[in-house]
Amino acid sequence: MNIPSKYVEEAVEQFSSLPGIGKRTALRLVLNLLKRNPEELERFGDVLQQLKTHVQSCSSCGNISDTAICSICANEKRNHRLICVVEDIRDVMAIESTGTYLGIYHVLGGIISPMDGIGPNDLFIQPLVDKCSQGSVDEIILALSPTMEGDTTNFFLYKKIHATNVQITTLSRGIAVGSEIQYADEITLSRSIQQRIPFQS
Repeated sequence: MNIPSKYVEEAVEQFSSLPGIGKRTALRLVLNLLKRNPEELERFGDVLQQLKTHVQSCSSCGNISDTAICSICANEKRNHRLICVVEDIRDVMAIESTGTYLGIYHVLGGIISPMDGIGPNDLFIQPLVDKCSQGSVDEIILALSPTMEGDTTNFFLYKKIHATNVQITTLSRGIAVGSEIQYADEITLSRSIQQRIPFQS
């Protein structure tokens, strides 16, 4: 792609580094930004800077938050003895959109995947095990995508937690094997949460 401006070319390179954004889409975005007035561009840049400066991980569950404790963990009306374990924040958003789950979450930050060099020590697991060991949890819902990596992670968590006598359930398989939680429709996801079943090792 022949771009007659090094500044435009550098901007295209940055945009195309984002997942799902190719060079042509990146160029279209950059050219759109060039049409905007300086105030809009300044606001755009400020928002990106604030994103990195102010957004953090909840120290309790790993969800994204503007404060040390996210709004879900801080909500006293939620059932803090019921924890739904998910891979990342997109899964939290997907489950929250169903409006049927009233517990809290634990975001692992990924799943065990030896092929990608991701092991248990790379994930946010120990705080979950600690909560279960302290007797502050009644039930853990393993809500990981029904893939080989998701099932491997489920089994690892089961082995770490089952001795604590916490009830361990998993989503009913209304979600197709091999699919990802974040792409499930709200009705299927809602039913999977409500009709969860005991996790079998």
